[in-house]
Amino acid sequence: MTSVTGFTLLVALVGAERIAELVVARRNQAWARSRGGVEYGRGLYPGIVAAHVGLLGGALLEVRLLDRPFIPLLGWSMLGLTVLAQGLRWWCIATLGRRWNTRVIIVPHLPLVDAGPYRRLRHPNYVAVVAEGIALPLVHTCWTTALVFTIVNLGLLRFRIRTENTALQYATAPDAFGR
Repeated sequence: MTSVTGFTLLVALVGAERIAELVVARRNQAWARSRGGVEYGRGLYPGIVAAHVGLLGGALLEVRLLDRPFIPLLGWSMLGLTVLAQGLRWWCIATLGRRWNTRVIIVPHLPLVDAGPYRRLRHPNYVAVVAEGIALPLVHTCWTTALVFTIVNLGLLRFRIRTENTALQYATAPDAFGR
């Protein structure tokens, strides 16, 4: 197997992981809405989806069209970071349970989660996203994809985190949702 074939399989696995996330998110979205969940920042979601599709597609195009080499020290270390990012992401999903979503949906009367990675970080899932966005393309030295995704993603995350913080602040206020 060539390194490009291996990299393509890795990107395909991450793509399959994204599909699994969407399945979990849809199920959790139905659960949240059935309990009065309110979505915030809906207009930002298509940009986030486009950025993540661009990450995967860009890495595949860059490795093939620009003939990016596999540099073992860089590639193996970035693969390790990619795996760690996936682990952190699924730790976040497991910790939040039905409250995890790819969208910002707040269910009334639920306390903030302060277990798992949320004990130490307010937004650990976004740490995973940033790490993966840098590491995955660099497994095969696709530095252009890593750079472009990181810039776009940081811009999106700035608004996403602000939206999420505002929604969580509102949801935990004494008079939120008619409490």
